[in-house]
Amino acid sequence: MAKILAIGIATLDIINLVDSYPDEDSEIRALSQSVSRGGNATNTLVVLSQLGHECHWAGVLINEPDTQLIHDDLNHYHINTSACRVLTNGKIPTSYITVSQQTGSRSIVHHRDCPEFAFTDFQQIQLDQFDWIHFEGRNIEQTKMMLEWLAAQHPDIPCSLEIEKPRTDIEILFSSPSVLMFSQDYASHHGYSDAETFLQSLPFHMTASCSWGNKGAWLSTRGKIIHSPAYPPLQVVDTLAAGDTFNAGLINGIINGLSIEQNLAQACCLAGQKCGQQGLANLTTVDV
Repeated sequence: MAKILAIGIATLDIINLVDSYPDEDSEIRALSQSVSRGGNATNTLVVLSQLGHECHWAGVLINEPDTQLIHDDLNHYHINTSACRVLTNGKIPTSYITVSQQTGSRSIVHHRDCPEFAFTDFQQIQLDQFDWIHFEGRNIEQTKMMLEWLAAQHPDIPCSLEIEKPRTDIEILFSSPSVLMFSQDYASHHGYSDAETFLQSLPFHMTASCSWGNKGAWLSTRGKIIHSPAYPPLQVVDTLAAGDTFNAGLINGIINGLSIEQNLAQACCLAGQKCGQQGLANLTTVDV
């Protein structure tokens, strides 16, 4: 078991399941609606907690009624929130998510009235207690200072960085983390049509992954690039948080000393399990 800290956001997710995605300027009825906790960093921690690790989250919480659901869910998965900053004004970030039953795909409209976790907040955390630190690729200038502080003060603590969105200047974060975790969206935005070509464009020394939906995922380390196919479920139910689940699988495999081939395959398998169900409960690794 490792002690893991993740820096990022938690959200209130309002999820509407529809038969198929609506046309613009149309009205349809939702098949069902649910309200749950979301957010990339906390999703990854929920999976890691189920894989046996002690998980801590550092982010910003607003003292308002909707935050209680987030507290309850994180408590359910034994995720420690003592490093969070709690504010009295604002609104917890909220994602309005439409999930197509026909394809399992999801579309998200996000609203926030909440500041980001700051470098000064990060400095208050006793970092030497952790075995791994995971960052969302957001809040670029502040995250850069966090990564530099971690490298200077605790160079032996490995860390990972999730790069999901092509944010302005996010590339200034790439030199510090032990592992970079790229999305298909990021690579496609920069003109790449496949993960392998994208990873080949990165500096030789970087360890980086890039997932590519139903084509599986690729991992580059020390100039070697390997591939794992996807492990799709019998029916795709919900792809929401599949990328966060994949990232958790990679972190778990590295901590447990798996070979890069076994690690990548298990991460893809775990993401496939998630796509076959609603939510993140009961996700476990299997031998592949």
